[in-house]
Parts: sequence; C-alpha cells; structure tokens
Amino acid sequence: MAERLKDRFGAEVPARIAEMIGAVHPAFDRKGFVAVTLDGYEPLELMDRGRAIARTLKVFLPGDYPEAIDILVRSLGPEMNGSDNFGMTPFLYLPHTIFVADNGIDHFEPSMRAQYELTKRFTAEFSVRTFLDKRQEETLERLRMWASDANVHVRRLVSEGTRPRLPWAQRLRAFQADPAPVLELLELLKDDPELYVRRSVANNLNDIGKDHPGLLIETVRRWSVDAPEERQRLIRHALRSAVKRGEADAIGAMGYSAAEGIRVGSAEIMPAKAQMGDIVRIGFSLVNEGEAAQSLLVDFAVHFVKANGMARPKVFKLTSVSLAPGETAQFSKALRLDDLTTRKHYPGLHRIDAMVNGVAMQVGEFVLGQ
Repeated sequence: MAERLKDRFGAEVPARIAEMIGAVHPAFDRKGFVAVTLDGYEPLELMDRGRAIARTLKVFLPGDYPEAIDILVRSLGPEMNGSDNFGMTPFLYLPHTIFVADNGIDHFEPSMRAQYELTKRFTAEFSVRTFLDKRQEETLERLRMWASDANVHVRRLVSEGTRPRLPWAQRLRAFQADPAPVLELLELLKDDPELYVRRSVANNLNDIGKDHPGLLIETVRRWSVDAPEERQRLIRHALRSAVKRGEADAIGAMGYSAAEGIRVGSAEIMPAKAQMGDIVRIGFSLVNEGEAAQSLLVDFAVHFVKANGMARPKVFKLTSVSLAPGETAQFSKALRLDDLTTRKHYPGLHRIDAMVNGVAMQVGEFVLGQ
C-alpha cells in the first residue's frame, strides 16, 4: 500500500519546527508547543496537520505579529538550489505559509518579506492568494517586481500564485472574472530562461482558457509570432485542455486543420466484456482517403459511465502523425480499469472514440460488468 502523504508529515515535523525556532528564540516553549500540536494530530490529513501547527504557532510565538514573523523567518533553513525537486522535505514550511495567510494580512511588508523567503524554500503560492484576494493592487505591484528576481522560485511564484484555478487552493474569483492582471504578469515570464517557470506560465494560461477560451487563443496567437522553440512548447502545453475539449480554435492554433478524408479503418477492443481490474486493449487504424497529406493530432476518448448512469467522455493523449494519401497508421492503448482518487468506475456500456483534430470518430465499445 502506498505511503500516505500525511504519514510523511508526522510528529517529527512540529518537533523539528520547535527546534529551529528555539535556536533563534530561546524563550520558545519547545516541549509545550509539540505537546499542544500533537493533541488530536493523528487523525488529521496533510493540510489539516499544517493548519494545526500554524494555530499552535500563534499560541506560542509572541502576540505581536511583526515580532513573531521575524522569528519565523530567522528560523528558516537554507534555500533550495535551482529548480530541483526535493520531494516532501520543503513541506516542513507549510505551517509557516498558513501562519502568514491567517495572521499577516494587516502587516503587508513583513508578510511579503516572509513569503519571499518561504518561497525560496517551499512555496508561497497558497498564502499569497490571501493577499491577492484582500490587498490585490499592492500584491500585484510586488509580483511585478518579483517577475525579474534572480531566484527561480520567486519568479515561478509570480505565475503559480496567480493561477485562477490552482489545485488544492482557493480559486481567485476576481481573476476568473477578469484575468487581465494575470496576463500582464505572464507576459513578463513567457520567455523565462527556466523551464520550471515557463511550465507554470503554461499551466496558468491553461487555467485562464477554462473560463476565457477566446482570450487563451488570442494570447497564444500573439505569442506565436516569431516565437522561439521554448515558447512554442509553452504554447502547446497551455493549449492541452482546450485541445482535449475539441475546441477548433485551439486545434487550429496548434497548426492542425479539419481532417478531410480521414476515416477509422480496422478497430479492436479486447475484452468486449470487462471486469474491474482488467486491462482493456484498444487498437485502431486511421486511413487517409483524401488527395493530400494530412497532419493529424490523434487522441482517444472513453465515455465513462457515471453514478447517475449517464456517460461522460474523458480524453487521453495519444500522438501526432502525418499521413500521405492512401497511407494507414496504427494506434494502440491499454486502459486499466482501476478506481482512482480522480475517477470511479461504474458498470455499463463504455463507448470509445478516436479524436482526430478534435473530431470524434467512433472506434467501438466495451461493457464493464458489475
């Protein structure tokens, strides 16, 4: 059984935080802090454990917020190097960011200084959203400055922290309604030298496209003019959800046009009757019966049955291919029927389509048993 995230954020975390704070603030009650934090700690999931530690920090640190946050900042360990992935280690600072978000809104400068330092060791993408929500103009002005910071993690924060639909975080409703301030920041970062930052820019654009598909297309068309290869890759990544949704403008922005004369040739789905835990193997061919070569973006969609008995398609990426007149290409995919945290399976008829330049072409079906 896979290790749960909360189990990697156990009793050693508040103990380590107490040790770090005590090293710079000897009056800190280390034992009391740990004891209070661990009371009721075990059943909590990861984020709630972070919140529990943050609440206890407020109790045991000085009541004056600027003094308290200064102690926390002085207690921080070394910065992360480059854009390396350090796994769960930086999550040590999750409670610190929650402490800032919960207590620092009336103390802008010390809070922004703290988030600047925290994001170089973990990320302030969650906490900065409180400031974007409640002190938008001041925070945007600071982020504009940080967009040219020497530290890659600070620059990434400018994009990641302003994502309207950041996973695990509160949505930024103001930016969902009007993403113009976000796009202004992304313009500053679209050619960042670090892939780590550019990937965040792409994810932010992808978020924006879910609420403003036309604005996404307008932006990527503008960015496509004389775009270096790195920016072209960013654009392709930003368009991924729109392409999965079959949006014609997004597919066109990727350089694909309507698939003329393309049809599904042979197709096989095995087994035709499947059970939970089975692997369904999907194979099909596409034939170009037209008179010109065609560039094709090929995905496939499974119409999964939902709890209410209705089916909803989920698109899976396959590949891109060029087909000459009369040419045939083969495609295959294995689909494992296991329940996931993001998808639960229900019995019934599951239709499968090839998605060719955004157009659905029926491949076949299988039945998932009880």
